Amino acid sequence: MLLNITPLILSYNETSNIKRTLEQLTWANRIVVIDSYSTDETLSILYSYPQVEIFQREFDSFALQCNYGLTKILTEWVLSLDADYVLTNELIDELKVLKAETSINSYTARFKYCVFGKPLRATLLPPRKVLYRRDKAIYKDDGHAHRVWVEGDSGMLSGYIHHDDRKPLSRWLWAQDRYMVLEVKKLLETPNNELSKGDRIRKQKVIAPFIILFYCLVLKGGILDGWHGWYYAFQRFLAEVLLSIRLIETEKLNS
Repeated sequence: MLLNITPLILSYNETSNIKRTLEQLTWANRIVVIDSYSTDETLSILYSYPQVEIFQREFDSFALQCNYGLTKILTEWVLSLDADYVLTNELIDELKVLKAETSINSYTARFKYCVFGKPLRATLLPPRKVLYRRDKAIYKDDGHAHRVWVEGDSGMLSGYIHHDDRKPLSRWLWAQDRYMVLEVKKLLETPNNELSKGDRIRKQKVIAPFIILFYCLVLKGGILDGWHGWYYAFQRFLAEVLLSIRLIETEKLNS
């Protein structure tokens, strides 16, 4: 199976992360990276891996970047990864022996969020389709995120992927603020009856940050992870505060 899989990665200024991701992809004959004109050392790191093929494209949306990436894939299967996703050895071993059924066009993986390399007990990250047949897939934007739509049935992988983002706080804040602008657009332009329960709570602005803090620390057991759990909970709390501020700002400016 491994010989019929091409990893697809989006990158932009990922010096802090990309090497760890690539180190777990040395089994791949070819790795396709769609880079949004990085200005740090990302390209130097990418060029040091002979199986990496880089295509540069000005960023407009995550979905369009991924769909462009799909046109560069030559194998039947695509392994879609962010530049801070690290495959566990267990998942790599699973891919080695995976025998895809003809009725299954995609496989979903679960994630463990890492804080400075330490996997947490739980995460807000939902499982995601990461392995799929190229000709059955298309990406669509969903708020600040993007989602792949794949025809046919989907299976579940047992191995985990580590989400291990070690970018500095200043870059994290910059990215979160950009994401929240897109989330505000989604929340305000989508009818309430089409929003999830969580998104309807987020539209209330005041309570969502505190619900997330309680959820991460208590319901998800983050408090048992020590300062790593508190760090993650504070990150998610701050992200929700940014969203609330952006919602208030947008509503007042448009009133």
